[in-house]
Amino acid sequence: MSKVKAPPSTGVEVPGSDGVSLADVQATSGKVLTFLHEQVFTYARLIELGLIAAALGLASLLAPRLSAFLEKLAAGEKLHPFARDSLRLARLLTLPVLWLLFQWITLVAARQFGQSTALILVAINLLSAWVVIRFASRLIRHTVWSNLLFTTVWVVVALNILGVLDPLIASLDRMAVTLGTVRISVYTVIKGMMSLGILLWAASLASRFVSDRIRHIEDLTPNVQVLLSKLLQFVLGAIAVVLALNIVGINLTAFAVFGGAIGIGIGLGLQKAASNMMGGFMLLLDKTIKPGDVISIHGTFGWITSMGGNYVSVRTRDGIEHLIPNEVFMTNGVENWSFTDRAVRLKLALGVAYDSDLHQVIALCIAAAKEVPRIVSTPEPICIITGFGDNSVNLELRVWILDPENGVGNVKGAVYLKVWDKFKANGIEIPFPQRDIYIKSVPVSANGVDGILAGVDGDVVKDEHP
Repeated sequence: MSKVKAPPSTGVEVPGSDGVSLADVQATSGKVLTFLHEQVFTYARLIELGLIAAALGLASLLAPRLSAFLEKLAAGEKLHPFARDSLRLARLLTLPVLWLLFQWITLVAARQFGQSTALILVAINLLSAWVVIRFASRLIRHTVWSNLLFTTVWVVVALNILGVLDPLIASLDRMAVTLGTVRISVYTVIKGMMSLGILLWAASLASRFVSDRIRHIEDLTPNVQVLLSKLLQFVLGAIAVVLALNIVGINLTAFAVFGGAIGIGIGLGLQKAASNMMGGFMLLLDKTIKPGDVISIHGTFGWITSMGGNYVSVRTRDGIEHLIPNEVFMTNGVENWSFTDRAVRLKLALGVAYDSDLHQVIALCIAAAKEVPRIVSTPEPICIITGFGDNSVNLELRVWILDPENGVGNVKGAVYLKVWDKFKANGIEIPFPQRDIYIKSVPVSANGVDGILAGVDGDVVKDEHP
């Protein structure tokens, strides 16, 4: 007797054995119809549905008025911030809370008259879950994630209350694909995504909480604070991913074969990203730059507002944020105006006429610099002679400021204006380029003057007389 050889396994579960077949769908549909006919479309159930609708209608009428009243209370000036936030949160829950209150009243009334209350109890449980989950989801500041969490958790709780959660999970788990030794089902994917989202949110919340505490530690420099915050964020994120994989039952050793491929990808496609990431850590460790420093790089002058994992944000006086990759700071030179201290020296070039009293000029320049508020008195301003030019005596006024982030062009302009006023008041001349032409002789012909500019290259100008 010949034996029939079984077909090789493809890794995909075949409907009809353990998967979902048409017969299963028909059987489930029949059970649902039977349940609706025997349990829902009855006289007692219709009365319960009417009581639920009446409670909802009454709550919908009163909710807007109660919400406006709570908003008016929250707008009070003398109200404590915690009380104000609580009132605004309560305003968002007026409809479900009122509906729940009226539903409890209908439950008591139905029991007094001997009416069945199975659907009313289901409605009360769903409303209670709605209020609790909505309140908890409001702890998340991001509106989109808050609404997504509320909807997901409430649907799961509602299915559990209705008693259909376990059959639904079993059906989703049967829709699976086997890859080697790893079995991945629809339920596994959904469970993994939900677990990863919740764990990443918890990791982000914990990271922000600890980072705020780190920023209040005065013994740590800003570089160390940023470095610890970034390391903590990275570690908590990695832990969240590992925990999510363990929750869905995926063995981490299954990803060992991808280690070499990931390394090659980082070495080739992600070379710049990895370089920027490592450059950011090196900048935080060696403390060459830190938030608040005034720097100049590639023609960009400004102060550092933040340091990220891939770039450094430099804000200029024009209000423009320049996002400079960390790699640039590691491979190219950078001028840090506030590396050791915030004192910066400015040099202003000047020139006066040769007949000026240089001692008076120097005194006037120093006095003008001292009248500008941003110029510090220690070190004191000085003015020196740098040379004798073709048209003027060249000088250089050197001053110091302690706030380069407020700009250097404006303070230079203020000093120049003060110098101009003092030179005008004391008759000091600021020369400008000029040329003197000396004519040694004028050739004369028999008919008169051939030209007054005969010795100058170019056309000869002649004056002819009758």
